[in-house]
Amino acid sequence: MRSIYIASYIMPPSDPSIGYLVHWAGRLLRRLADRRLEPLGLSSAHLPVLTAILAQGALSQKVLAEAAEIEQPTMAATLARMERDGIVRREPDPDDGRSVLFSLSPAMQKKVGALRAVIESINVDALAGLPADERARFKPLLVAMIAGLTRRLDD
Repeated sequence: MRSIYIASYIMPPSDPSIGYLVHWAGRLLRRLADRRLEPLGLSSAHLPVLTAILAQGALSQKVLAEAAEIEQPTMAATLARMERDGIVRREPDPDDGRSVLFSLSPAMQKKVGALRAVIESINVDALAGLPADERARFKPLLVAMIAGLTRRLDD
């Protein structure tokens, strides 16, 4: 059985920090997501936009950038690629003639069930290495960690 550290590009310290481990887990999750989303014509980079639109409906670029916690120019480029690839569509904002809203394209709407199934399979596999009694506790602990870090950044 290979050591888990062999998968790393850089050998971690003998007692890796929480930051290192969370970053490493995130990289592995992105790789798994990219592999599983590719048959749908999607990547992990699309997930913040897709999950926000699925949760709230059509949204502006500004709201999507805030939801994904990325800069407006990066979101503009992401949305342009997603529109080009037929994942989202832009439509005029009925409440603000100067603004546009992004929603799922008709083709993407047909893939929502498959997308949800892929996301669920990734979540199941991400937790598979934990003992069954720890799986339900992991997500709330991670959310609490994120909330604590967010508060520190807001100070």
